[in-house]
Amino acid sequence: MTEDLAPQADPNPPIVVGVDGSAVSYQAVAWGALDAARHGAPLHIVTSICAPTGLPPTAVLDAPAIASLELDGERVVGEATRIASETLPGEGVEMSSEVTEEPIISRLMDLSRDARMVVLGSRGLGALRRGLLGSVAMAVTHHAHCPVAVIHTTAAADPVSARQPVLVGVDGTPNSVAALELAFEEASLRKTGLTALHAWSDVSGPYLPMSGWETIEEQERATFGEEMAGYAERYPDVAVRRILVKDRPVRSMLDESEHAQLVVVGSHGRGGFAGMLLGSTSNALLHSVDCPIVIVRGK
Repeated sequence: MTEDLAPQADPNPPIVVGVDGSAVSYQAVAWGALDAARHGAPLHIVTSICAPTGLPPTAVLDAPAIASLELDGERVVGEATRIASETLPGEGVEMSSEVTEEPIISRLMDLSRDARMVVLGSRGLGALRRGLLGSVAMAVTHHAHCPVAVIHTTAAADPVSARQPVLVGVDGTPNSVAALELAFEEASLRKTGLTALHAWSDVSGPYLPMSGWETIEEQERATFGEEMAGYAERYPDVAVRRILVKDRPVRSMLDESEHAQLVVVGSHGRGGFAGMLLGSTSNALLHSVDCPIVIVRGK
């Protein structure tokens, strides 16, 4: 009798980049290619030629229209592959691409099950104005099965940005642990430092209580120490700067992100309920930071 074996996880999962022909999606390709090289991981580029939304229910695309969409899809992945290759001269990263007829969100969801990371531009060709987070990026960060990197206008590929540290938010939750793991790995591979920020108050200003601060701060300092335990031994090459602050997490992280090349946060933190899709802190930062941000879901 043959025993059924569960499918084995890919020992070297790919970095998946979704592109749509927009400038920021090509920046996402360049960022994803560099990260694939750092990890020694394959790079997979995907675009969708799914019929545009808004067509009448009875609308049927004829053969020339379908052929035009296919050609456009091949053009987009061809340009993305060229950008990835020029970003990585001589790196030897394994690259693949696909033009799918599936809606891009559902295809990325499927690919995220076996991916190291999904990388997207913050907005696509359908965005109405600068700073508007695209519907694809929003949906994927809410539902993907792996970490999701969202690339804004600043892709941190230039030498000045590359010297900045990785910034990670920590709060003692499982999502925070997963975010710390990824942030330390990224900092080590990038040969840069790491800033770990633990914000312990959702209230600031004159409304804070006048007593009990010292006790709460000591408790939070102890929690912070427990969170960071062991990483110095595992990543001796990463210089760590710790920030314990009595302030709102979003404001503190946003301030520090101005001096970071990458922000890493858990998908939701303290106060998040089971099954919550995206917490208020990660959601706010997703819309606000200028540098690339990675949203990490706890295992």
